[in-house]
Amino acid sequence: MSSRTDVTTTYEPERIIQPIYTGGDVALDIGGRILATCLGEEALLTDLSTGELLARIEGDGEVLTTLSICPTATHLIACSRSLSMKIYALQRSENDMSMINPVLLRTLKPHTTPVITATVDSTGTLLATGGADGVVKVWDIRGGYVTHTFRGHAGVISALHFFKASATNPEHEVKSKKKKRSRSNLQRDEDMINSQNSATAFRLASGNEDGKIRIWDLTKRKSLAVLDSHVSVVRGLEFSVEGNVLVSASRDKTIIIWDAQTWKSKKVIPVLEGVEAVGLLEEGALLYSGGENGRLRVWDSETGREITQEQNSGGEGDGIVHVLRNSSQNFLLSVHADQSLVLHSTSSLTSSALSSVQIEPLPILRRISGTHDEIIDLAYVTSDRSLLALATNSEDIRLVSLATSNENTTSAATAAYFGADVALLQGHEDIIICLSIDWSGCWLATGAKDNTARLWRIDHASNSYQNYATFTGHAESIGAISLLSTPPPTSSPEYARPLDYPPSFLLTGSQDRTIKRWNIPKTTSSSSRALYTRKAHDKDINALSLSPNSQLFASASQDRTVKIWSTEEGEVQGILRGHKRGVWSVAFAPKDTPPISGESGPASHSRGLVLTGSGDKTVKIWSLNDYSCLRTLEGHTNSVLKVLWLPPPSPTSTASENPIPITSKRPPQVASAGGDGLLKIWDATTGLVEATLDNHTDRIWALTVNPATRMLVSGGGDSVVTFWKDTSSETAAKTSAAATQRVEQDQQLQNYIHRGNYREAITLALALNHPGRLLGLFTSVVDTSPAEEGSLSGVKAVDEVLASLSDEQLMGLLERVRDWNTNARTCAVAQRVLNVVVRSYSAERLAGLGKRKGGREVVEALRVYTERHYRRVEELWGESWVVEFLLGEMDQLIVGAEGGDGVVV
Repeated sequence: MSSRTDVTTTYEPERIIQPIYTGGDVALDIGGRILATCLGEEALLTDLSTGELLARIEGDGEVLTTLSICPTATHLIACSRSLSMKIYALQRSENDMSMINPVLLRTLKPHTTPVITATVDSTGTLLATGGADGVVKVWDIRGGYVTHTFRGHAGVISALHFFKASATNPEHEVKSKKKKRSRSNLQRDEDMINSQNSATAFRLASGNEDGKIRIWDLTKRKSLAVLDSHVSVVRGLEFSVEGNVLVSASRDKTIIIWDAQTWKSKKVIPVLEGVEAVGLLEEGALLYSGGENGRLRVWDSETGREITQEQNSGGEGDGIVHVLRNSSQNFLLSVHADQSLVLHSTSSLTSSALSSVQIEPLPILRRISGTHDEIIDLAYVTSDRSLLALATNSEDIRLVSLATSNENTTSAATAAYFGADVALLQGHEDIIICLSIDWSGCWLATGAKDNTARLWRIDHASNSYQNYATFTGHAESIGAISLLSTPPPTSSPEYARPLDYPPSFLLTGSQDRTIKRWNIPKTTSSSSRALYTRKAHDKDINALSLSPNSQLFASASQDRTVKIWSTEEGEVQGILRGHKRGVWSVAFAPKDTPPISGESGPASHSRGLVLTGSGDKTVKIWSLNDYSCLRTLEGHTNSVLKVLWLPPPSPTSTASENPIPITSKRPPQVASAGGDGLLKIWDATTGLVEATLDNHTDRIWALTVNPATRMLVSGGGDSVVTFWKDTSSETAAKTSAAATQRVEQDQQLQNYIHRGNYREAITLALALNHPGRLLGLFTSVVDTSPAEEGSLSGVKAVDEVLASLSDEQLMGLLERVRDWNTNARTCAVAQRVLNVVVRSYSAERLAGLGKRKGGREVVEALRVYTERHYRRVEELWGESWVVEFLLGEMDQLIVGAEGGDGVVV
């Protein structure tokens, strides 16, 4: 059996793609750069230009209901279901100016019911909140107190909007609708006119779930008007200063434009969909809307005509729930029901858009995935592995960028950073279950629950992502798929231009228990057909894997077996039996994998090796010579869902100036991901765990590796994608450097002791944490004979050193003295050192040490054992009279014998 390698395998999470939004409110600062989102009970601040997390604000255990940020990003207000409202001051971190340090200013209870909606005025000084109790309150953000309380709504407040009303005609009268005016009504109308005459009259509009809108005068603290035309929940409000109109949108599928002088409706626009957001563009000449169909639409405010071309309705998850406008960078940010955020350009909306010609829908600048949901599978794509394809429990494939962030990027609309969404591959009609890429990374195959497989052509350089072919024929979901992974000869045109030459065939496995081999057409116009179909297993097929030479392939099934097939004929070559539960994953060993000895001795692997992972919590390595199990790797506490072989490391490590060759020392390694949320690295030769990686809180479904960098990528049910960097070379270099430094310091310590440089010797021994060397040093000092006059320890130089230690050094010394003081053989040295310390430092200094972490325990241990030693000495002193009595009796006996016969019997 091979001996265990002396090279430590270590991996560290280098980058992480994690959720930033899981539903709820979304807010954006006036610069369009800082995005505030809800993540359950937490609030996150993200830089839209770089994708960097600026701050994470922990919640109180309850889900956030509203989230608001001041236009200049000075304050953040978060309300939760716990009926609390927290106001944070956002300050730039002193250590890292790119980070934000949120400081909690105050916690308030704004309403007796949860806050449903909130908004901040344009100055960033006032906050309006509306609750399920029908009450609207206005708050001073910096002061944290209520400035206005408005009552009048009968149900949940669904929309709020601050605005400034322009001056109106002083001779205008407000007419009653149905009843004769009373004196009080006339007085109220006069007050309304006086308030409207002010050019800086501050107003607040509030919408209710019953469709009513109320206009509140913040100066007079009263309701100016009740707008009652909607018949369902009001979801959007915005005011146009230029047109002096208020725009409202409701789930009753209408948008209403109100005259701010008479507060009567000027125009009703039938939208024919429930509207969730509305806003104004081009100084009120245009307005936009978003709703349940998931499409952003633009309308002419004057005519009520939609100027964007007709768009197909989106799916259930495409519905728009919020729309945020940023005028400084000319984009609209739409928030969708599937927790995705889409940036739309408004640059094309010029005066020409007001003509009778309809325009194209607003172009999409970027897509941002708030959460990737449960990650079922993933794969590196493109020839340089610069993109990552994610199957995220949906019918679409998400391509995300792995490029590093550009710190000089100033535009949030055009930013490209690590983890940014690049494209969305749409075509499947149900959830995608499996992925496979070819050797070049330019061809991606997908299998889904719609019983079809698709082949995608990935041309990232041209920003082209094409559905090349669709394979239809299975009767149930496709759960396994595999493409050729063996590169062609380097001199061939297929190697030089992989985008022009699709793979020759595709393998699929389904829940209908069959395996199909498909011939891939040479052109998109040609049809694809199955070369053969084989009834493969008795239960669902979970995984397929092609051998390095593509002559064999393996299929893993829930029937607890793995079958080896010939690729050309589709005939069974062997069956691997031994797992006690369904097999989730299978992988052929790379071509140049070193020999592996079996548990019963050396085994030939001329035909290759196969790795499997099962629901029985084990990983097995099989020989294809006799289809026997060579090793069983045990360590997971739940099902093993994914396995793979790690490529060999590069010949040298560049972690330091002196590269350390490690290839010859590294045995073949395999990686496994389990339902326990752990990723394990195994030594395939010995079957021992090399490393256990933990960064997921749910089961890990997906696992892949970059063959060039050995970068492991894992994704799981927690919506997190973790990039694991192989730091084995760096660890080996650091370990070697630390060992060398240790030897040098040990020798230096011996030289100090030999030369009598006590200060340097004691300081270095404390720094190196060498209690044995330090004890030997103090023992030699205490045993010095004769002791230097006036010295407490025996050597004056040592007294001076002990009297000039820092708090950290003194604390470390007392910890060593505590340990020595517990042993009767070393307590004398401990007491001598303790005596020097107590006499050299003030009581205040020593009392301060007791307040440090662990200081109280050290002082208590010193006191207890010191009292024990002194008690023992007192007992010995008290019992010493016996010795004195015996000595006295012996003296008398000797004297009596000398005075007598001189004979002592």
